[in-house]
Amino acid sequence: MSFSKLGLCEPILKAIKETGYTTPTPIQKKAIPLILKGDDVLAGAQTGTGKTAGFTLPLLENLHKHQKQTGHRGQPKRHIRALILTPTRELAAQVGENVQTYSKYLPYKSTIIFGGVNINRQINTIKQGIDILIATPGRLLDLVSQKVVDLSKVEILVLDEADRMLDMGFIHDIKKVVKIVPKSRQTLLFSATFSKEIKALASGFQTNPILVEVSVQNTTSERVEQVVHPVDKSRKRELLYKLINDGQWQQVLVFTRTKHGANKLCEYLQKQNIPSSAIHGNKSQGARTKALANFKEKKIRVLVATDIAARGIDIDMLPHVVNFELPNVPEDYVHRIGRTGRAGRAGEAVSLVCVDENDFLRGIERLTSQKIKKVVIKGYEVDPTIQAEPVNLGRGNRGGGQKRNSTPKKKKSSDNDWNEEKKKPNSRNRSRNRNRNRNKSKALD
Repeated sequence: MSFSKLGLCEPILKAIKETGYTTPTPIQKKAIPLILKGDDVLAGAQTGTGKTAGFTLPLLENLHKHQKQTGHRGQPKRHIRALILTPTRELAAQVGENVQTYSKYLPYKSTIIFGGVNINRQINTIKQGIDILIATPGRLLDLVSQKVVDLSKVEILVLDEADRMLDMGFIHDIKKVVKIVPKSRQTLLFSATFSKEIKALASGFQTNPILVEVSVQNTTSERVEQVVHPVDKSRKRELLYKLINDGQWQQVLVFTRTKHGANKLCEYLQKQNIPSSAIHGNKSQGARTKALANFKEKKIRVLVATDIAARGIDIDMLPHVVNFELPNVPEDYVHRIGRTGRAGRAGEAVSLVCVDENDFLRGIERLTSQKIKKVVIKGYEVDPTIQAEPVNLGRGNRGGGQKRNSTPKKKKSSDNDWNEEKKKPNSRNRSRNRNRNRNKSKALD
């Protein structure tokens, strides 16, 4: 089947042709016809299977079709007709690129808004008039409260990476947005993994949604070769260096659980003359954008990332993903290794697992219903005398383990989607905060 058989207009087909794509992916074949009919769709597929184009292409077609039926030409006054919510900045940028690419020959204007950057520029762009808005929840609600963003004429609402939005605590923000947009809208929910919570979310926000899945939920791509290397925690850095150096790996995405851990690992690799950069929530948007661009252009060999910062990284033919530390949430493992083996290409996912993480590994294997091959690297055998210790998961993190706070702090709907702005301690609290800051390096994204 070709894209022309899906019922897309000539301007969209022309844009698709220029990208080099000729055949729709399975999720696109199933989802696009349903969306074009106007159905609410709940779609699930592994990362790298074309989910973004799966909703972007029919979204543009529906806007175009409705515009022709009503006789409007998109001039002179524009209003937001489509709203796409994403959990992270990087993912918002990725979706924004897709929208611009496929709407190249259509008269629509789109923009991206998220926290951590100058809000005035975003306000000026929106005031000039846009048709499609891609946003993270916090900054969106900020601009809604300032009466800059008007969602009263939204025709299509898309929740992208819905599972991650739930994980990040955006459920209340999403509910606020849903109350603002018109009830007579089309709602599309896309997710890499499905859960009971996701389906419950869909039932509350969608009208008779049609479920579309192209693979068993929470499974990993068969094109990704997975391997576990058991190793003592203190020797993980050495082993990672050996794998990169001996294998002559030129492009490696490495995951850590913490921001501090990402920084320390990046510093170590730099000292070993391996060009590296780290991206996480404490990095400025400019620094993250530069690091990602350098990685894509192969100016650096290693990008060290935390789970949240890495969502939205889309790199063609990325050959290697390394779990320097296993995630405590099994679903995050599926997302991580989904960065490689994309668009039908092969990839390799390596996990360095110490005795402390054996429970995490068992949880991943239960979720994915598979045993991951274990290979002991000569010279890096595990010391059997070392006993497992509890993994400090930091404050407010889900998934078990030690928790410092039983009651999570209420998330503010501000442009601070990444909790990057820190309150300055006053004199009364300075002493108490000094004690807390001793453990700052252990805080998660």
